[in-house]
Amino acid sequence: MAEGVARGGPGGGALPGSPGLDKPIYTISVAAEILETHPRTLMMYENMGLVVPQRTSTNRRRFSQRDIYKLQTIQSLTRQHGVNLTGVRYVLVLLKALHEHGIPPPEGLEDIDVAALKI
Repeated sequence: MAEGVARGGPGGGALPGSPGLDKPIYTISVAAEILETHPRTLMMYENMGLVVPQRTSTNRRRFSQRDIYKLQTIQSLTRQHGVNLTGVRYVLVLLKALHEHGIPPPEGLEDIDVAALKI
């Protein structure tokens, strides 16, 4: 997770008056900077359907805080756990299903938090 970013509850932001998790506030360049990756990488994730940013009336991408959390999770799975992008899709679905049924994640994936993600 990016430094200085605190996850809020399922209903929105961590602080009163802060934007909710689903408010589309980050441009692709800002999101890429937060994630320390190239904007083209984010476009590739979008083309694969891993993340779907909202669009402005002029068709510009806007990422929400929830999108940033999901992208950080994708980065963790690919970088720290060696999962390819096709596998990421399945791992996220399975981890979310486990979470929803109160089952702990498998050994080695305890650091992946899918509670706030929309899969």
